Amino acid sequence: MSGLVVRAAVSVRSPQGRAPEGVPAALDYFHDLLTPFGEKPDEELLSRGLHVHHRDLVDLLVADEAVGRSRPELAIVAHALPDVVPFTAVAPHLTEQLGGRAVNFAIGQQGLAAPFTALRIASAYHRSGRAAEVVIAVLEQTTLPTPFPLPGETPLTDSAAALVLGASTGEGLGFVRAHAAGSAAEALGRELEEDGTLLVLGPWVTEDVPDHGAVHRVVPGSYCTSLWLELADHWQEWQRDFRRIVLCDTDPRTGRSHVALFAATGTP
Repeated sequence: MSGLVVRAAVSVRSPQGRAPEGVPAALDYFHDLLTPFGEKPDEELLSRGLHVHHRDLVDLLVADEAVGRSRPELAIVAHALPDVVPFTAVAPHLTEQLGGRAVNFAIGQQGLAAPFTALRIASAYHRSGRAAEVVIAVLEQTTLPTPFPLPGETPLTDSAAALVLGASTGEGLGFVRAHAAGSAAEALGRELEEDGTLLVLGPWVTEDVPDHGAVHRVVPGSYCTSLWLELADHWQEWQRDFRRIVLCDTDPRTGRSHVALFAATGTP
């Protein structure tokens, strides 16, 4: 069976927030969650957030026809930061919006590695014949009960991206592999040695990487959605201009670097 190819993609940035709701119940939960670690929720921080729920981000992604018409057999939600309201299951909500027949789950607790893990799982499902079409939604909301430690206190923006992937029917941009290593240079390895390759560097790659001609650097503003927002915005033009797309970012909290390779299909 051929690999997964990008069929559609959409990005969402800085959506309108909503008035805080369910905050007292959420505060009780956060108190119970944080107290064993000697912390307590910051009520002021929580109240002044934009309160963009993961469900809101999913609804905005699905509102785009390119995603909304998908009828996947597998739907994966990937996120590095928790939802505003910790009592909701968002992957089933995504599935309900897309025909209701997909196996669905969320990947969290992995930092910015989560979308890379989602791609590997999606590829395995597809190769085994269990998913002809897959939707991956990468979500990031920024209303949190405690400050989130990132280098330089980088301000984050509510954002989301969705990829619709399916079997190749000709020319396209296909997922090849994803992997990780202790540094960006090590993770990139030999991925840049072929001509016609575009290197897309996420905002958290601060070390020197192997010399390479075509480089697209992603501006700061998110923790885990950066690369996927850019891919959603530019995949069609990148597919026309390059034979291979290498996405790379380094998790600032773990120091591990993650790489995903996409390559043109159906071309000599």
